[in-house]
Amino acid sequence: MSDEQTMTTVGQQSRRALLAGAGAVGASVVLAACGTDKSGDKPTGGGTPAPSGGASSGSANPAGNALAKTSEIPVGGGKIFGDQGVVVTQPTAGQFKGFSNICTHQNCPVSVIAGGTINCTCHNSRFSIEDGSVKGGPANKPLPAKEVKVSGENITLA
Repeated sequence: MSDEQTMTTVGQQSRRALLAGAGAVGASVVLAACGTDKSGDKPTGGGTPAPSGGASSGSANPAGNALAKTSEIPVGGGKIFGDQGVVVTQPTAGQFKGFSNICTHQNCPVSVIAGGTINCTCHNSRFSIEDGSVKGGPANKPLPAKEVKVSGENITLA
């Protein structure tokens, strides 16, 4: 093999190794984005971590234990309670709604509430804070409703 052929072969192998490594890194980033976060550190409308709702990580919130105070849910927005599998919104003052925190497109957890929508950053689906309906795909089914109860200033799962 000539020196020129050897350099071309080595150059192709180096490029292949580089591209394979870049592909592996890219795949791990995509897969990590679709994972769940048991710590409750999902961003909400303002990019701040979502509260854990007072329950320990990974535990269900039995009916009767407060998820939040009504004053903690912004009008025209909401909060994500990942450990309890619920999003609580307040579309208009004094009106509270509950929805599943799992996107109906590919089961990623929703992670942001902004501009009147509950957003899944995995594939950019958006859902209405009023009724969970799809405002932007690729999701084509609404977020399932979850019953919430307001008792005084406490919001609980019904």
